[in-house]
Amino acid sequence: MSARAGFRFYTSARQSFARSRFGNAFKRQQTTASNPAAAAEGPQPNVFQRMWTSEVGIKTVHFWAPVMKWGVVLAGATDFLRPAEKLSLTQNMALLATGSIWTRWCFVIRPQNMLLAAVNFCLFCVGLTQCSRIFLYHKELTGSASGAFSNMKAIALGDAKKVETKAVEVEKQAEKEVKAHT
Repeated sequence: MSARAGFRFYTSARQSFARSRFGNAFKRQQTTASNPAAAAEGPQPNVFQRMWTSEVGIKTVHFWAPVMKWGVVLAGATDFLRPAEKLSLTQNMALLATGSIWTRWCFVIRPQNMLLAAVNFCLFCVGLTQCSRIFLYHKELTGSASGAFSNMKAIALGDAKKVETKAVEVEKQAEKEVKAHT
């Protein structure tokens, strides 16, 4: 008998809550073509309001990071005017790798950031174009594709050795400074 009384209380309380002004606050509003009155209830936000409140809107890092990264794309694109023998293979390989890796990552992360994907894809295209120019230059010098690849490999290994030597020098210098302060 007590279970039935509890059920009666629940149903009457539920009905009165639904009739009150608070009941509609928890209902999900549906807008469909068959219900034009519900669709025209509130004013639609303008473009600026949508950009401001978006997950990747103007007030977030998801907007400003890609905007600033366009500078890297433009810097790489200005090298289109330089002769191929003066281009850095390692720098342009870094642009190519960065652009390809981060373009893929932009579709994995949430929120998906199409502006970041676009700038990274352009970065990939700039790196690919410059690496192609370097390859064609070395192919012209050696006369074969295999010779061009071996030249480019030697350049990349030489640059890696320079970085390694510089890192060892900096490490030794840091050790000397630490010993001098102790």
